[in-house]
Amino acid sequence: MTLFSCTGVERHAEGRRLLGPLDLTIEPGRITGILGHNGSGKSTLLKLLARQEAPDAGAVLFQERALAQWNQRELARRLAWLPQTPAAAPGMTLHELVELGRYPWHGALGRFGPQDEAIVARAMAECGVARFAERLVDTLSGGERQRVWLAMMVAQQASTLLLDEPISALDIAHAVEVMRLVRTMCHKEGRSGIVVLHEVNMAAQFCDHIVALKQGQVVLEGPPEELMRVERLEEIYSVRMEVLHRADGQKVAVPA
Repeated sequence: MTLFSCTGVERHAEGRRLLGPLDLTIEPGRITGILGHNGSGKSTLLKLLARQEAPDAGAVLFQERALAQWNQRELARRLAWLPQTPAAAPGMTLHELVELGRYPWHGALGRFGPQDEAIVARAMAECGVARFAERLVDTLSGGERQRVWLAMMVAQQASTLLLDEPISALDIAHAVEVMRLVRTMCHKEGRSGIVVLHEVNMAAQFCDHIVALKQGQVVLEGPPEELMRVERLEEIYSVRMEVLHRADGQKVAVPA
């Protein structure tokens, strides 16, 4: 079953086209990285897939059903979205934030039972944040907070994760840590991931499939090996880059 299908999709704002017309198919069971220059339409595309915005033209299907036709709770049980700047959580502990992931399963007034608590505990353990359970979220480091938000997505039990630049505000050590966790969350637990990234080398290392945008259009769709070519990188970013080969066979792009 196809995960997402976009046909003739367009998004406009203030009299200009942000995205499209775009035709795109995203398959399940892998991590798809969305790349492109600033303003290429990456976050716009992710918001359309997350149903945070509606297209001005065309159709978006999720699991071969029109995205607009999904009931909100039904969709939330299958699809979790992490925006580029998550909402503040003042006065909230890590445990309380992760518990919010259970909302699609019992609602605001529903009873939080032993099964919910067990799912929350497993989510915190999977993301390596159980030891911070009673800490206030706003006292955690940036990398720790990202792990907490990922734990909330795990508690939501969604099989598809949409992440908008989850490492943009992190140093290199925490960025690698978060991307390793995302890869583990998807590959070992059978989830699908769609991740907006700026960093080419991170995408090549941690993603299974690449979709590159330029001026709202798809200019590349394929495996990371297809991305890591001099001519492809120049086509996407309009800048000359070199592709180096590490001893372990991994390719690394650097400005020429």
